[in-house]
Amino acid sequence: MSIRDTFTDVAAILHPIPQPKQGEEHDDGFLALRDLVAESQENALENLRIGWEHAEQDPLISALAQARRAKELAEQEIRELLAYGREFVQPRPYTLSDLAAATGMSISGVRTAYGHRDVAQVADATGAKPREWRAPDPDADADAETRNEDLA
Repeated sequence: MSIRDTFTDVAAILHPIPQPKQGEEHDDGFLALRDLVAESQENALENLRIGWEHAEQDPLISALAQARRAKELAEQEIRELLAYGREFVQPRPYTLSDLAAATGMSISGVRTAYGHRDVAQVADATGAKPREWRAPDPDADADAETRNEDLA
């Protein structure tokens, strides 16, 4: 039984080298893509080894933590895109069903996926003004209660 090299395995999982489909010829574009991914895999391998040597970062734990951060950023991006599609697009917002289909969510999931903070982020990023909200901002209510307590 041979011992696997975790660094190499994790780099291969993070950047799998494309394989041609059986019977298909590969063109220059495919070969260029393959070379690019192989280079990315080598860079990842080097970064994993450097992390281990200089900071004693476990390659698998490090890759999992990085994937989690990427997932959280993607989820934030989805919330902001949903907010944009529902609150900023004029004259009518995108339909809940179209957005649900695009995200793999239910209609009710789309309806509740984003909030006032996400809308504010979109407004800050785009400079656009959102349509009028129907639901109150719970943070604004909490801020108002705090201000009222301070006045008492």
